[in-house]
Amino acid sequence: MSAQLLAPLVPALPLAGAVIIAALRRRLSGHAAGLLATALIGGAFLCSVLLFLGFDPAGGAQVAHLFDWIRVADMRIGLAFQVDALSLTMMLIVTGVGTLIHLYSIGYMHDDPRQSTFFALLNLFTFAMLLLVMGANYAVTFIGWEGVGLCSYLLIGFWYTNPAYNYAARKAFVMNRVGDVGFVLGLALVFQVFGTLDYTTVMERADGFATGAPALTAITLLLFVGAIGKSAQLPLFTWLPDAMAGPTPVSALIHAATMVTAGIFLLVRSSALFVLAPLTQDVVLVTGLVTALCAATIGVFQNDIKKVLAYSTVSQLGYMFVALGLGAFSAGLFHVTTHAFFKALLFLGAGSVIHALGGEQDIRRMGGLRTATPSTYRTFLVGTLAIAGIFPLSGFFSKDAILAHAYQHSPWIYALLVAGAVLTTYYMFRLLFLVFFGSYRGQAHPHESPAVMTAPLWVLAVLSVVGGALNLPHVFGGHEPMKHFLATAASGVGLEHLHLSALLEWSLMGFSTALVLLTIWIAYGRFAKQATLDPEADALPVPQRWAARKWYLDELYERLFEKPYGWLSTNLSALIEQRVMQPLMVGVGGTAERIGELLRRVQTGNLSTYLFAMVAGLLLFLFLTLNGL
Repeated sequence: MSAQLLAPLVPALPLAGAVIIAALRRRLSGHAAGLLATALIGGAFLCSVLLFLGFDPAGGAQVAHLFDWIRVADMRIGLAFQVDALSLTMMLIVTGVGTLIHLYSIGYMHDDPRQSTFFALLNLFTFAMLLLVMGANYAVTFIGWEGVGLCSYLLIGFWYTNPAYNYAARKAFVMNRVGDVGFVLGLALVFQVFGTLDYTTVMERADGFATGAPALTAITLLLFVGAIGKSAQLPLFTWLPDAMAGPTPVSALIHAATMVTAGIFLLVRSSALFVLAPLTQDVVLVTGLVTALCAATIGVFQNDIKKVLAYSTVSQLGYMFVALGLGAFSAGLFHVTTHAFFKALLFLGAGSVIHALGGEQDIRRMGGLRTATPSTYRTFLVGTLAIAGIFPLSGFFSKDAILAHAYQHSPWIYALLVAGAVLTTYYMFRLLFLVFFGSYRGQAHPHESPAVMTAPLWVLAVLSVVGGALNLPHVFGGHEPMKHFLATAASGVGLEHLHLSALLEWSLMGFSTALVLLTIWIAYGRFAKQATLDPEADALPVPQRWAARKWYLDELYERLFEKPYGWLSTNLSALIEQRVMQPLMVGVGGTAERIGELLRRVQTGNLSTYLFAMVAGLLLFLFLTLNGL
């Protein structure tokens, strides 16, 4: 089957699932809805695999044009899908990891009364992300971009009877809209400068601009503002940890397969513009570096199992942005890929722990689950080793690629990233040891999850182990196949080069690995041999208290934006709404009513009166005409 037929099928299948399940949600059982949703997203994955197997990188991108979506004067924007190395990579991640999350959800959501609605939204979420990564132009990407924003709002607030969850959903929605303003302005500027929104044409015409051209700097800065909203970077990252209010499979989908990777994708897709805008790349680098370290320090003091993972996502996204800022686009996307494997594994493992403990999420009330939940423990251990960057798991290779580029650019950046890796290792093993080692500190009756939940864990565990082979570096005998594959789609990838000697690369890897192993040993002594439980944040000394309080960013935003906006709304309501608009509306309505009342009296029903009025009117018109009025 040709790409022209297969490509539209990939987003069409989850869209069909969303429509069918939503329409039949009162008739379908939750289990049947889950099976249908999983089968359809699995079908999308199969189509993606077939597209990948039939794709020839040397032949360039294939575009499936469905129809002209917008056609005004010379402007033509089509609903078209682009199949190339970059979109195929993302399609395989979204549909592959998405299928496992759908399957897992059948077990996790089995007793939820709105299970059918949940699966309809989950399919819709996947459809929106596929639109985002498959679009042949910025406009289609933007539709998917807004779609994932809407779906995340609906899924984060899925249990809408809880006001705190509704607040978290609104927070995610509003903060993403802030970033979207930058994206929309960026699209307008792209069209003004290049006369089109098609990716291929824009990237070709970008070659005619000089490095540092103001137009390109402005475009890339605006696109970056959009990216930091969706991919949760400073100052727009505080929505992501609160998004843990949604069901755990939603958290896995947001953090691993969809949504937060959208910003990384957008920058790699636009890499031809970013390599010509060094100022923007510096901004990307600094933002990613500060976010990675800030989120890592917060993660050390979190006690909610899902929030620890949420801050680790923010931190790892920071690593990816650092790679993009360094111009190492393939290293950034390689880390997106391996992160999708082990972060989905960790979130689904956390969900299995929560399921085993009847909803408990505080790691201080866990412990000793190694024997009660053996499959969850073993797979969670794999995910933890992978995110810590232990050889030969996938995280080791993807993180090492970023560290090597960082060292080549500046040893200081390398040192700060290694510090972030040490913090990541510390809080992840703190989490592992407090949950699975020692003795149980809670009141529930832990039990292992059913096979429909543990099977996806094992598949993701295997991917977390072998995923590094996708881009095996030269020092390990590989030829970085993923880098060369992506270079056929994103011209910026072809410009990145690593000039370190093999001895230096081995030394850097040995140094970072030694620090990580030392950190694991320290965490083992502190949390496994004898569990050390941190007190509440207010009882911690400064600056631990500041880190535990998330550096007071939420409080800062509340004072800078929420309270002034609330004050402004309240006072404008009292002044404009109640003193101006309401009297104005009441006055206009009352005047119209009085005029109507006067005119109503003309309608007397007396024929002679009407004839008299008609004759008077004719005489008046005759008088006016004769006098030239």
